[in-house]
Amino acid sequence: MKGTWPAGFVRYAAFALCLFFGAAAAGAAAEKKPDISLKSKAAKISITLDTAIKTNAKLAAYLLADGRKWANGNLAEANKQFKESPEFFSNGRTWELERDYTLQSTVANRYVSVLRREYSFTGGAHPNHGFETFLWDYKTGKPISIRPFFTELKDNGPALKEILKAVIASLVEEKKARGTYFPEDLTWQGYIEPKLLKIGPVLLAPSTEAGKSSGLEFQYGPYAVGAYAEGSYDAFVPWTAFKSFLSPEGLAIFGGERPAQKEKSEK
Repeated sequence: MKGTWPAGFVRYAAFALCLFFGAAAAGAAAEKKPDISLKSKAAKISITLDTAIKTNAKLAAYLLADGRKWANGNLAEANKQFKESPEFFSNGRTWELERDYTLQSTVANRYVSVLRREYSFTGGAHPNHGFETFLWDYKTGKPISIRPFFTELKDNGPALKEILKAVIASLVEEKKARGTYFPEDLTWQGYIEPKLLKIGPVLLAPSTEAGKSSGLEFQYGPYAVGAYAEGSYDAFVPWTAFKSFLSPEGLAIFGGERPAQKEKSEK
């Protein structure tokens, strides 16, 4: 065994490297001039929209309002903490919080999927990361859910149960590829439920067929479906897995397959 590292050490060392390079990429993205920037003795907060989002004034305004509300609330909380417990901000330490919004797909020249990535460090062992998603209807100029694409999408109903089954299968496959799947510990599966607000942030996945979506993508940050060291996951559910539950509107927008480049991309 001389010169051989334990398998567990190698596995978690690999995770640490992934997190390091992920943080480096996030740092590079953060160098873009933010659309909103707030700063005090207690906190540094920024909001950034990608260029593709800014081409639609209503969408950009909606997301900036979402970001500004979050930024103002956190700045007020940080300032309050600074006043009440200044010792936690010694040596120039401040809260660091960022949100960035990126356009992930446009389907039928109408439905736009936006991913919101969030980074926050307010002290403690490590920063926190999270995701949220938005589905925007260009025609109405308003956010919508995926409900119109289904004939049935009630909590604990057959459609969401079938989708959840496919989500777990996708996550199991990814965990096996990363070496993080342990059959004796499946507690992470209980973190997500067959409920629209509990199954995870969802996007319309891009497709090899123009104007279509190849299925649903679910975005999970650290802790959402595993240990923090595992990092983030995205689960893909092909549209054929829920085809029988699609409404006429859904049948019109789903088709094709997930592009290979997207499937292999790193989060």
